[in-house]
Amino acid sequence: MLIDFLLAVFEKNNDKNAIVWKDKTYSYAWLLERINYWQNRIQSEKIEKGKVVVLEADFSPNSIALFLALMEHSCILVPLTRSIESQQAEFIEIAQAEIYFSIDDNDHLKITKLPNVAHHEFYTRLKTSSHAGLVLFSSGSTGKSKAAVHDLVKLLEKFKIPRYNYITLTFLLYDHIGGLETMFYTLSNGGCIVTAQTRSPDSILERVEKYKVELLPVSPTFINLILLSESYKRYDFSSLKTVTYGTEPMPESTLARFHGLFPHIKLIQKYGLSELGILRSKSKSSNSLWVKVGGEGFQTRVVEGILQIKASSAMLGYLNAPTPFIEDGWFNTKDVVEIDGEYLKILGRQSEIINVGGEKVYPAEVESVIQSLDNVAEVTVYGEKNAITGNIVCAKVRLLKEEDKKQLTKRLKHYCREHLQNYKVPVKVKIVEEKQYSERFKKIRQNNQRDHPETPISNGMSFRASL
Repeated sequence: MLIDFLLAVFEKNNDKNAIVWKDKTYSYAWLLERINYWQNRIQSEKIEKGKVVVLEADFSPNSIALFLALMEHSCILVPLTRSIESQQAEFIEIAQAEIYFSIDDNDHLKITKLPNVAHHEFYTRLKTSSHAGLVLFSSGSTGKSKAAVHDLVKLLEKFKIPRYNYITLTFLLYDHIGGLETMFYTLSNGGCIVTAQTRSPDSILERVEKYKVELLPVSPTFINLILLSESYKRYDFSSLKTVTYGTEPMPESTLARFHGLFPHIKLIQKYGLSELGILRSKSKSSNSLWVKVGGEGFQTRVVEGILQIKASSAMLGYLNAPTPFIEDGWFNTKDVVEIDGEYLKILGRQSEIINVGGEKVYPAEVESVIQSLDNVAEVTVYGEKNAITGNIVCAKVRLLKEEDKKQLTKRLKHYCREHLQNYKVPVKVKIVEEKQYSERFKKIRQNNQRDHPETPISNGMSFRASL
């Protein structure tokens, strides 16, 4: 039985809180009963094993219990959230979804049976082995979204090893590999999931204070918003032991400022991909971007400066794209890294590098410098074609308060020359008013986009972290 090990944990923690939702607590005893309820409902709805099921929801008591019940029924789950509403029809078609479950803001379920018949070879393999599956969509920033198909038996294997018990806030979304792994990690260790109905700095920190949250997984963009809003001055979050960050590169200036304000909080950089799952990681220190990644079921190596990973939990493949795996089963992350013993440092996406007269410029480095400049709320660095140098460095800046463009440009370039080599200094500076992050609190890049949705994270060197 796929979730037997989870059920054993639930039984052991029968009287403990499993979920906090809309200021109401739900125990592990309730979760066990609710899983049983949904198993009976699945039977009464005559849903066959192996069916491809869309589950549109955010984290809630029923969305968690139903997810686990569908897993146990060997269904192939396609979690979606309202953040992709404009792409919903496309995703349902790509996934060949046969049944549509929708859980509303009141935690009520609606079931719709669809006319599709799932026939992809990956689905056939899962059905033949009676394994539950998972389909995750990429952000589609470089074109059509890719649908990664996982065998949930393999993806869940690492959660059988007992780890730490935390009160954890689910900031990352229900259809995100990081959000799902947060759910599995917390439940498999008898922790408590604190859900978030809205994701603003004030609403998140208010829940951290109220429920004494110990672990908070967020994005670097959201950490920057906490600093800009100064919401940290309005709440007591002394309970917070660890903040993990991932999904995009962390500006070193943002990390340094947050750590300086909250030295008691352990900061850990996470690394994962929708195609492989989340690797275990260990930052060199809370104010360092050097990180060890790996752990059980993962091998890592660096080839010509690019991180490659082989994972026992790797996806079967894409529903709508060729396999990205090279012949020996390794996955090219396309992340450029430096290496120092067992530690790696992310420099940037291979596709994001700006080539200026033969010199490489990594946007994250320039952004980190500009982000530390007074009156800068957000910055996105990108390249533009140039007849002389091949490319020039450009910066799109959102300010905290109004400032003369000429004065800001002069001040910004002068500051960059003090902290960067000349070829890295932006030639063009554009002041914008719109926010530069998505609903998932991830930086929006117009140029040199990633080929897959996750981040952080030379020379043909093998690397394997011992974590």
